[in-house]
Amino acid sequence: MKQLLILVSAVVMMTSCNSKKRMAEIKSIQEARDKAVASLNDCDKRTADLRAQLSTQTSDLDSKTKQVGDLQAQIDYLKKTNTNLLDRMSDLSIVSKSGAESIKKSLETLNEQTKYTNNLNASIQRKDSINLALVMNLKRSLDDINDQDVQVEVKKGVVYVSISDKLLFRSGSYDITPRAETVLGKVAKVVNDHKDLDILVEGHTDIVPIATASIKDNWDLSALRATSVVRTLQTKFNVSPARMTAGGRSEYAPKDDNSNSAGRQQNRRTEIIITPKLDQFFNLLSNGQAGK
Repeated sequence: MKQLLILVSAVVMMTSCNSKKRMAEIKSIQEARDKAVASLNDCDKRTADLRAQLSTQTSDLDSKTKQVGDLQAQIDYLKKTNTNLLDRMSDLSIVSKSGAESIKKSLETLNEQTKYTNNLNASIQRKDSINLALVMNLKRSLDDINDQDVQVEVKKGVVYVSISDKLLFRSGSYDITPRAETVLGKVAKVVNDHKDLDILVEGHTDIVPIATASIKDNWDLSALRATSVVRTLQTKFNVSPARMTAGGRSEYAPKDDNSNSAGRQQNRRTEIIITPKLDQFFNLLSNGQAGK
């Protein structure tokens, strides 16, 4: 019996030793597995980092490649431009003496034409400034006159003062009325302040015919009325006769429709046209053409 107990005890002790050994082996295996998992996770992280770096480097490479392409295109353009310049220099290097003289003359002509154009533009600007001043002065001077009887405007680059016949003359007459002398005196004061300008006076009628002992027709009436205005400006308001021209336009330059009374009334008028001295512009044109 004692021997049996000893045998059982030995078996139990052997079994216990084997269990401890197996537990130790299992623990060792688990620790190894944990280390392997940690190592694998670390490897995955490093792989992800490397992929991110690779993507960044690939993007940088694409950008650098594009820059290189752009620089190459610029180099090619500069090479082409340089070749063109060399070709042009080569052409210029063989220009003959006569060709050089021709180029020089062309440049001189171009300079003269530019100078002429600049002078002409300056003259036009000066004329426009004078016209503006004239219009303002005339409108200020004639401020108390009915706008329907006296109209001041710029047409075709010159100043027009249009005065109705009912203000200037009695019906069928070419004698200046006292009221008209007041208006002409105001116009004369302005034009006398601009002695470098000429005055053209034009008489206009409607289409209603006239024939009297002293007036043959509308041609006659329009011319006589223009002459009466010029004479009044000269004798009563000291406008130089050398500056003035009188002309009759009869019924052939209507301002409005002659088929109704309102239109005919507009057409019966005398126009005082204030113009720059034509000889100054003819001289400027002649000088410009001489430089061509």
